[in-house]
Amino acid sequence: MNTLNTTPRHSGDQIAIDRRAFIKTLGAGFAAFALCRPTVALAEGATEAESAWGMLIDLTRCTGCNSCALACKDVNNFSYDQETPDHLDSDANSFVEICSTATDGREPGATSYVKRQCMHCLHPACASACTVGALRKTPEGPVVYDAEKCIGCRYCQYACPFGVPTYDWENPLGLIHKCDMCVDRLAVGEKPACVGSCPNGALRFGKRSDLLAQAKGQIASNADRYIDHIYGEFEAGGTSMLYLSNVPFAELGFPTLGADEVPHNAEQVMRQTPTIALTVATLATGLHLLTKRKETIYLEAHVQDPTGPTTEEIQP
Repeated sequence: MNTLNTTPRHSGDQIAIDRRAFIKTLGAGFAAFALCRPTVALAEGATEAESAWGMLIDLTRCTGCNSCALACKDVNNFSYDQETPDHLDSDANSFVEICSTATDGREPGATSYVKRQCMHCLHPACASACTVGALRKTPEGPVVYDAEKCIGCRYCQYACPFGVPTYDWENPLGLIHKCDMCVDRLAVGEKPACVGSCPNGALRFGKRSDLLAQAKGQIASNADRYIDHIYGEFEAGGTSMLYLSNVPFAELGFPTLGADEVPHNAEQVMRQTPTIALTVATLATGLHLLTKRKETIYLEAHVQDPTGPTTEEIQP
């Protein structure tokens, strides 16, 4: 009795060669991705602290009047739907947070007021995380934002250790909002609007190095008024916004950060992201091609040979 021709058209050696070629191709793809992996540079224009502008915020003088937050709204032409903002938003680049604290020597439930805004880090993580250069550190100190370059990826939001950048969900362009230290006013010799609006002298503007010297002098001469800590002197590599307080900063919601520059961590994440994405995509594609190849070989090995016997010829 004649039998069907089931001899595979591809031998085991051929299959092994195909598999080796596939692995070589996949490896070459990984090498190409590694060589072409995009890198993220340190924030452009990160400057020496001594040459940058800064602000010293004395929380012992703040009464929560919100003059600074309202002045910020006014100078930026923001909506007054919410006259005293209670969080950072697309129409509020700063606000005054009310904090209830209870520390040694103070009555439980004592109230402190904390001005919140961009910290204008000396080495901003947001600028390092931005893949299109929409955020950058200027030589003068402010961290500024270019809406024309922004693609709305929101990497800056994830990178910022202070949770500052806000995303405008109502804008179809998806823009980011943050304090720019009134950079336009600085360009014409004026102070930030918030500084000029404070009636209690809680905000001081000047060279960061001068402000640090003033803050240290205040702590030394008023040990009973301030804790021995200038927030922003070292945190996250240093910030342009500096704080004095009579309450431990952790109790006021300030993140506890080391002196290491945050951009280093942001860069590691940003460098890994494209590689991981491309690796996953390559593996998925490779597995798909390998599966299809095996399927093709199997089908070719089990179909009837056109030159073989017909159905009638193999009937008993």
